[in-house]
Amino acid sequence: MKIKDYTTAPGHWLLARMGKRVLRPGGRSLTQFLLSELAISPATDIVEFAPGLGFTASLALKQQPQSYVGIDTDKEVINMLKQKLHGTHIRFLTANAGATVLEAESKDKVFGEAMLTMQNDSRKKEIVQEAYRILKKGGLYAIHELALRDTDEKLEKEIRKQLATVIQVNARPLRQEEWETLLKDAGFMIRKVTTNEMYLLEKKRIVEDEGWLRSIRIVFNIMIHPNARKRVSAMRKTFRTYQKNIHAIAIIAEKTE
Repeated sequence: MKIKDYTTAPGHWLLARMGKRVLRPGGRSLTQFLLSELAISPATDIVEFAPGLGFTASLALKQQPQSYVGIDTDKEVINMLKQKLHGTHIRFLTANAGATVLEAESKDKVFGEAMLTMQNDSRKKEIVQEAYRILKKGGLYAIHELALRDTDEKLEKEIRKQLATVIQVNARPLRQEEWETLLKDAGFMIRKVTTNEMYLLEKKRIVEDEGWLRSIRIVFNIMIHPNARKRVSAMRKTFRTYQKNIHAIAIIAEKTE
């Protein structure tokens, strides 16, 4: 992704520009959990909301699904993904995840990572309801998001404000019970929930997610870009400040009716 100003770019695209591929709050392990639970097969029609750099899409496509549709509102992202991932069974659409053009009850699995967190409450509901609409009965919806824990209303407001400031995106994470309620209210049944620490910018997690060689490259890129270095330092400081109060969550939900 092209970035004109490192001081104002959304945090995830800044990290991507520095070479980071795994941009999900729970890291590669939580993404792999999500995909394992979805059990994608050659008979599966799948949809991904906000595929980002295509990291999870590439993992899902290794399972050779019958069809894959990636949906994002950013035309630049869609064009990049079209060049990166090819196949007659692969489509990328520039569309709103809360109002896709996909046929009702036409998909077996829907998933999205680190995208509901970035939406306000009404948009969260729209997106979850759209996932329910396009899924067949028995279909699964999987999310991987940022969650709050051990907080009160005052602290939650503080955390959301600080996150929005450092990542330049209006992040609105929910508590685990709120994420579950969001899905249940749309008609889903919760099948499985797991969590992981939010160590996105910690050395151990970066190496686990990216490997040593890419990790070294990421650090080098950050060091030679002063404005990027300031942003990454600010993000890491905020994540560490609220380490006890934020973590990553993955939820597998089923459309039972």
